[in-house]
Amino acid sequence: MTYCVAALVEEGIVFASDSRTSAGADNIATFSKMMCWERVGERVVVVLSSGNLATTQSVISLLKMRSKDENGNPMPDGVLGVSKMYDIAELVGRTLREIVDREREVREHGVDIDCSFIVGGQIDHHTPRLFRIYPEGNFIEAGKDTNFFQIGETKYGKPIIDRVVRYETPLKEVAKAILVSFDSTMRSNLTVGLPIDLLAYERDACRVTLRRRFRNYRDAYFSKISDTWSAGLRRAFAEVPDVPWVEEE
Repeated sequence: MTYCVAALVEEGIVFASDSRTSAGADNIATFSKMMCWERVGERVVVVLSSGNLATTQSVISLLKMRSKDENGNPMPDGVLGVSKMYDIAELVGRTLREIVDREREVREHGVDIDCSFIVGGQIDHHTPRLFRIYPEGNFIEAGKDTNFFQIGETKYGKPIIDRVVRYETPLKEVAKAILVSFDSTMRSNLTVGLPIDLLAYERDACRVTLRRRFRNYRDAYFSKISDTWSAGLRRAFAEVPDVPWVEEE
């Protein structure tokens, strides 16, 4: 299991993913679930992945292989060459369907090879866009009303984002809210864990300016966020009125 989330706001897009994979209690490993393509001044494309690791790695590997030719130049029909974010979402979905079709025999033996992706970024100073790619390869796009997507272990972190993140919320506030959602998720599900990759893309920058990896629980900022949130919840709970056991007239 993993947890990935991205939120589209007026100032840009915030992406975050954990790095834990689990194939049983005694088989825990670390793999980054965030891939970023960047052509400074022209585009930034970020892909988050959740689900079967073999499938997601195959999709990302094909996208990387097909993004440049043998001379290192962008391929016109690859992630670094297409002209619209919609085309990239369609490309990821098409590549996913290709891998799933290729591994059909594996699925017929009862292996779950499904996976999901979140794709977002900006090309040529057009409007930043954010998409969720489903296991079938189709996708939906975020907007002002539904401005964030989650994949993987979503239920523990969603209430926090629901209460805090709006389209008008400042980028750095969104990043903070998302880290709190990770802390809540990790407290309730051991299959989600550090390191956490966090990237905040600033609208019209067309380059990555804010990126951080929180490697372990000794990280000073992540520990402070966790402790501050826990203390705040206890204070808020103490202020909740006691249950009136006798119905009030």
